Amino acid sequence: MPRVLILAEDIETVEPLVIELTRYDFTCSVCDTAGIDEQLTEQNPDLVLLDMDSLASAGSLCQAVKQRNLPTIALADLETVSSLNGRLEADDFIVKPCDTRELVARAKRLLHTRVDSNTEVIRYGDLSVDTARCEVTVAGYRKVLTFKEYELLKFLANNPGRVFSRDTLLDRVWGHDYFGGDRTVDVHVRRLRSKIEDSSRCFIETVRNIGYRFNRNS
Repeated sequence: MPRVLILAEDIETVEPLVIELTRYDFTCSVCDTAGIDEQLTEQNPDLVLLDMDSLASAGSLCQAVKQRNLPTIALADLETVSSLNGRLEADDFIVKPCDTRELVARAKRLLHTRVDSNTEVIRYGDLSVDTARCEVTVAGYRKVLTFKEYELLKFLANNPGRVFSRDTLLDRVWGHDYFGGDRTVDVHVRRLRSKIEDSSRCFIETVRNIGYRFNRNS
């Protein structure tokens, strides 16, 4: 059964969610923010849920989680989600109160994508994508990516030279039942570029009015 770690300051507020997820065969544990690194090691989750409305330091928590390449879903009310404006690097967002079936569907999609990763190393120039370890390096330096940034890069690098529309990328990377708009793709591409590119490297090209492609000649 998938292991889910729910991070919340007020543990009582997420108890109903734990009960619902357990009914869908998830194994749940709830932790506060104290000693997050130790808790991640001890719990060894497959997926992390961030209860945004009770977390004062969600940004730093997300950083700690993504260091381990763990899929992350943020739960928050509509006002909180709108105010973030893409600043929190979670892989997905769900507006509270959320439908449990929707949450389960998104969680399973993230977990399925993670399990399906293959074992080859993709190399272009000094970029290396180790799909066995879910690690990305540029010129020998490890780059810390969110789960979706990593999946987006892996998909594009596996299909060099091919142009993909935003809708196609949403379908292939996020899944056909993803509810977000195509701006999600632009935000993730922008973040990805800031982490793996510089003035001498351009791995992801924008194809005007269409979408993006991976530049095999970087």
